[in-house]
Amino acid sequence: MSKFYYNEEQESYDAIVVGTGISGGWAAKELCENGLKTLVLERGRMVKHREDYPTANMDPWDFPNAGEATLEDLAKQEKQARTGYTVRKDSQHWFVNDLEHPYNEVKRFDWMRGYHVGGRSIMWGRHSYRWSEMDFEANAKEGVAVDWPVRYKDIAPWYDKVESYIGVSGELLGLPQLPDGKFEPMMELNCVEDFVRGKVAEHFDGRVITAGRVAHINSDKRFEGDGRVRCQFRNRCVRGCPFGAYFSSVSSTLPAAERTGNMTLRPDSIVHEVIYDPNTKKATGVKVIDRLTKEEYEFKAKVIFLCASAVASTSILMQSKSDRFPDGLGNDSGELGHNLMDHHFKAGAQGKMDGFEDKYYKGRKPNGIYVPRFRNLGGSSDMKNFTRGYGYQGGAGRGNYEDLVAEASFGKELKEGILKPGGWTMNMLGFGEILPYHENKMTLDYEKKDQWGLPTVTFDAEIKENELEMRKDMQEQAAAMLEKSGARDIETYDETYALGLGIHEMGTARMGRNPKTSVLNGFNQVHACKNVYVTDGAFMTSASCVNPSLTYMAFTARAVDHAVKELKKGNI
Repeated sequence: MSKFYYNEEQESYDAIVVGTGISGGWAAKELCENGLKTLVLERGRMVKHREDYPTANMDPWDFPNAGEATLEDLAKQEKQARTGYTVRKDSQHWFVNDLEHPYNEVKRFDWMRGYHVGGRSIMWGRHSYRWSEMDFEANAKEGVAVDWPVRYKDIAPWYDKVESYIGVSGELLGLPQLPDGKFEPMMELNCVEDFVRGKVAEHFDGRVITAGRVAHINSDKRFEGDGRVRCQFRNRCVRGCPFGAYFSSVSSTLPAAERTGNMTLRPDSIVHEVIYDPNTKKATGVKVIDRLTKEEYEFKAKVIFLCASAVASTSILMQSKSDRFPDGLGNDSGELGHNLMDHHFKAGAQGKMDGFEDKYYKGRKPNGIYVPRFRNLGGSSDMKNFTRGYGYQGGAGRGNYEDLVAEASFGKELKEGILKPGGWTMNMLGFGEILPYHENKMTLDYEKKDQWGLPTVTFDAEIKENELEMRKDMQEQAAAMLEKSGARDIETYDETYALGLGIHEMGTARMGRNPKTSVLNGFNQVHACKNVYVTDGAFMTSASCVNPSLTYMAFTARAVDHAVKELKKGNI
């Protein structure tokens, strides 16, 4: 990607996209391929595929302190370091400095941010699952929050489109709670994972262990993008993949947008307001602060896509105040900033597996197992103490040689001990749905402003009784499956969890059928300002228990298709 620079003389475009991550990349690609001259705005620095992955080919011994962060490093990412995600030198540069980008907490919230072209599509976990019909129907059936204005049949063709383009490895299972997709070959389970898979199928009716469905090319099929080839099993994904094996916007959708000649990308551009015209009842453009010079700009467009992430896009809407929208653009319902969701995890069980000491594995596959939801599907699966469900991620591995080293003590025995792989351990990590509670929210603090004079975000959200009961079952059922698989020394765990830790912020500008109770309609349009679309996690009306990025991409492609048709009709 080379032509990513802004023409200072041009102020007006057909479309503006705010954000360059999972959703923004897809919006840019689809808009540009439909012939719209599109300005793509990113608040962070420029990142080019391959050129700007500084640690991609470094080995552990190439890093000072074996890659561990220093106390000085940790001080710059004090809040993010609580999660453990940013404490390594190989990936620390992808996460923002908390001191330079502060936020506030009424209750702990672990907000992981990457301000650069590509956003978190460079660092994401890549698990890619479709929602099911029961996910879209759950709110209505249970009387929770508001009903989704769409159903699975509306999104299924767009899941097809996205999966076929990005490459998702997985196994066809035929499960109604986890619809099958257009898959690359499944990544193989190792010997212990495969053994446990068989035991779980034998002892637990309706439970399935499969490989995680991940956005990794696992064949020699050619995928559109910047020289994307199959996964090399290096498991250095968080550093940026020079092979483009996993999907990111910098290796795939943004180069596709650039090839059309219709995209202008402007990094270092902090969008803080959508400009509203009360006469036309439409947005006319956005206001931008240059990150480096702090100069202010306005850019105009016929249609605007907010794809900056759930918190950032909602912050922009909240700051977009006018006589018509005194509480933020599109906030007639008062729901803007509310219903903040994530996925809760770090509860499950692990155990030691004997009998496989003569077996090992080759390569470092970038995923493990996945156990699809098996709770509250009807019949005997229904629970009295919690609603919705959870899945498991995890896997088996060797390398637990601490006991051997301790016994070896020193000398010849120590040298031999550390060269031998340890025993096998199997881990099952629950990953559950959080309900959309109105009182879980984000607000803006105009008393505490950042270095660009913009209000900072304050979080006030927590998990509640439904999730706490679910976490108990996560532990119990993981232990039960391990026990039936013959594991020993089984330990359950329930580690500290606060919202944000799952890195799946959702729900702050939710979709709905009624403008009085929601911010967006079924095509991701702001109810009262139809040429503004929001297609990142902000639009989510509930959370399901699966990773959401594939759903963001499908909804984004569908929203662009709608916007292009509406523009041609003159409706927006």
